[in-house]
Amino acid sequence: MNTYEVVMGLEVHVELSTKSKIFCGCTTEFGGAPNTHVCEVCSGMPGTLPTLNRQVVEYAIRAGLATNCEITRYNKFDRKNYFYPDLPKAYQVSQLYLPICRNGRVDVTACGVTTHIGIHEIHMEEDAGKLIHDPWDDCTLVDYNRCGVPLIEIVSDPDFRSADEVVAYLEKLKSTLQYLGVSDCKMEEGSMRADINLSIRPVGQAEYGTRTEMKNMASLKAIARAIDGESKRQIELIEDGGTVHQETRRWDDNKGHSYAMRSKEDAQDYKYFPEPDLLPIVIEQGHIEDVRASLPELPEAKKARYITEYGLPEYDADILTGSKYLVKIFERTAELCGSPKDASNWIMTDLLKMLNDSQMLPEDIHFGSDSLGVILQMVLEGKINRATGRKVFAEVYTNDVDPKAYVEAHGLIQVSDTGSIEPVIADVIAKNEKAVSEYLAGNEKNFQFLVGQSMKALRGKADPQVVRDVLQALLDKL
Repeated sequence: MNTYEVVMGLEVHVELSTKSKIFCGCTTEFGGAPNTHVCEVCSGMPGTLPTLNRQVVEYAIRAGLATNCEITRYNKFDRKNYFYPDLPKAYQVSQLYLPICRNGRVDVTACGVTTHIGIHEIHMEEDAGKLIHDPWDDCTLVDYNRCGVPLIEIVSDPDFRSADEVVAYLEKLKSTLQYLGVSDCKMEEGSMRADINLSIRPVGQAEYGTRTEMKNMASLKAIARAIDGESKRQIELIEDGGTVHQETRRWDDNKGHSYAMRSKEDAQDYKYFPEPDLLPIVIEQGHIEDVRASLPELPEAKKARYITEYGLPEYDADILTGSKYLVKIFERTAELCGSPKDASNWIMTDLLKMLNDSQMLPEDIHFGSDSLGVILQMVLEGKINRATGRKVFAEVYTNDVDPKAYVEAHGLIQVSDTGSIEPVIADVIAKNEKAVSEYLAGNEKNFQFLVGQSMKALRGKADPQVVRDVLQALLDKL
């Protein structure tokens, strides 16, 4: 049996975070009643003319610079002609001949190996609407709200050889674009979607195999499963003497297999021609440099700084910088409490566990960025102990309470006054004669038992170290 190699290229569609659509003033807000975010322009009414949203161009330049692309100073739009029910104009305004960004590169690390992924181009275009299949009435409905929402399409070279590389690339693109502020990249809302062009070939063969395309994949886990499933299908087909056809396939994640939708078109099938209603875009070099200077610190640079400046382990720094939402909380927490390592520890253990248990993403966090820092301040100042701090943080995470107000309202301020602690511990000693006598006889484990009983009697509000000191002093007298 031959050994095969999987070859893949990706087309990643990213909805931009502009307030209005690419060629009209309709809102880009997600949701809304069907067909309410629509006007004459984005619904393709005869006689209407598009007006380019300048912010779309700015965001495309930012994305291009962050992915090491050349910016095409003279670029223009083209018409991509095809009829589909969710595209009311029967053509899409895109960029074929002179896309705004070209010849970029993204380095990704998967399974300990770094791979250079070429970016063939990034182009601007408008999104299509959404088809809604109603199984109850056995019909398909169309929602045009998404028509005209601005997109950039990031087209890679066929440099991927594994699902791990694809997932690492998409995760890096997602965090980079979120850092730039050009997109929220919420895959569950369709803000970031990937088309996977996949072929297989015998190892050592230079010529590519026939590719298939799986469109609009919007889940990293589903993408990994789709790559595995489609590559196995093609290998089995060839091993059985069959032929892979160039086609668009749909991945059914529930059933775990893909099925053909239509033959895959080439560029000439769309009959591209220059968009007659939009002028070419001319970008001055000085403007490109201004945009470059305005770029924020990106994940890789931030990770290196966290390691050198804060002394964080590489693993912690990698996780924290993977999401700009975690970065926001970490940096504010470290600023408030003065201890980057404590801030990192609480995020890496408590916060990530809460997110995992509630099946939420960092972008879904709804508590204030100051909250964790305020809790850590109280812990480090000895106002509450760590156990209490974790209980307060759980309330903050769930109900977005004010941590200081919550601590005061529930009487959680830590007691450090030995005068009030000593009588309580003395009573614990009196009630646990057996444990005390065994400790005095040399059983050191009973000391920790007595500490626990003392903390319980003090309702967890005492400073654990003060409790230990007072307990030890009273036992020493015996």
